[in-house]
Amino acid sequence: MIDPVTDKPRKKRIVILGGGFGGVYAAIHLEKLLAREHAVEICLVSRDNFFLFTPMLHEIAASDLEITNIVNPLRKLLRKVEVVVGHVSQIDLPNKRVLISSGYCDHSQQIDYDHLVIALGSITNFYDLPGLADLAVPMKSLSDAIRLRAQILRHLEEANSECNLTDRQSLLTFVVAGGGFAGVETVAALNDFVREALPFYPNLSEDMLRVMLVHSGLVILPELGESLGRYTQKVLAGRGIEVRLNARVKSMTENSVFLVDSVAIPSRTLVWTAGTVPSPLISLLPCAKERGRIVVNQFLGVLDWPDVWAVGDCAFVPDIRNPGKSHPPTAQHAIREGKVAAQNIAAALLGRPLRSFSFETIGLLASIGRRTGVARIFGVNFSGFFAWWMWRTIYLSKLPGLDKKVRVAFDWTLDLLFPKDVCAVHDLPYRRAFHRPDQATHTVENNGDYQPSARQLVH
Repeated sequence: MIDPVTDKPRKKRIVILGGGFGGVYAAIHLEKLLAREHAVEICLVSRDNFFLFTPMLHEIAASDLEITNIVNPLRKLLRKVEVVVGHVSQIDLPNKRVLISSGYCDHSQQIDYDHLVIALGSITNFYDLPGLADLAVPMKSLSDAIRLRAQILRHLEEANSECNLTDRQSLLTFVVAGGGFAGVETVAALNDFVREALPFYPNLSEDMLRVMLVHSGLVILPELGESLGRYTQKVLAGRGIEVRLNARVKSMTENSVFLVDSVAIPSRTLVWTAGTVPSPLISLLPCAKERGRIVVNQFLGVLDWPDVWAVGDCAFVPDIRNPGKSHPPTAQHAIREGKVAAQNIAAALLGRPLRSFSFETIGLLASIGRRTGVARIFGVNFSGFFAWWMWRTIYLSKLPGLDKKVRVAFDWTLDLLFPKDVCAVHDLPYRRAFHRPDQATHTVENNGDYQPSARQLVH
């Protein structure tokens, strides 16, 4: 007599790599679409156990918001999704498995998949410029924003007691490279923060400060058009920010930033927002790529690799409305790509037709400090207070979690009533900026789980 088979069939496993906008929203929609499918399990792999709302990252650096108010625990957002915190070490497409390293002991874990969503985003690209990887501060992660805030305050503390005029000048000169959304919002927030902090430092005055934005193009914020770009330049200049156009950073030392025209700027703070590159893992994959990104078809499927999908900054998504072009790597696109990828995975599992991805940018916004903003919504330009109000209203509405919305709104209200907090509470491991060569040098983080262009989140 043959014993009855008691082993249950293995569940179909969907693995999502990356905890940025593309990956998290793919997981959210898969969780809803497959809620009644008990034969399917979903796994999300992220470097951190939280989802970072990057459009408000510069407000952390400027002490406008509390650190945890723009992050959401992944396990709170995704109740029916298995969350694995770790680094993706290897993606084995032929054998349909991924290798994850996690824990302090570098524990390795192998995860097999039936469907794979690659949403690893991109990392900061320093273009191998001398000194930048060790000394410049990127603006990609929560730790970057915290580090920048602490570095600014520590430099103010040092400058307040510094007698050497040359050293004081380098301490009080802040350079931001990159005139896109991240660079403009960062330099505006940094400028407001530093100037509002000065009254707490009796030996410093505004004429000692120097805040500079370096941009390689003819006008900043080129995505918004020349008119709004020039308006932004005028506003920033009126607030004491030097805007250098047609300029590029060549290298950096502990005391100076060098431009390609051989101009040396005495500065110990360079914020780098001038370039990104897809996660290094993408270059190792045996699939078609364009500009370093994974080429997908109109359904977001990776060419020649069935059951593999890619979304977000690491994916080259064709624009079916404009043949030969691709969709820009912004959050509003990544969110919708994640949704369509989820729908197509569910359709593939249930034997239904796939859906093509098509989306046209609704609008772009930027906050440029002191309750001023610029925006282009449905082709119409806005500037000034109304654009800033739209920026805050739209981003607050898109921030996940009612509790986070309330906390951010409360922080914004307090910011209107009280001066900014000038506590440098973060103990930076990066000591060379503070003249302590005996300490360990800093290692640049691989922020592959994030979407660098997530600042543009208009819905």
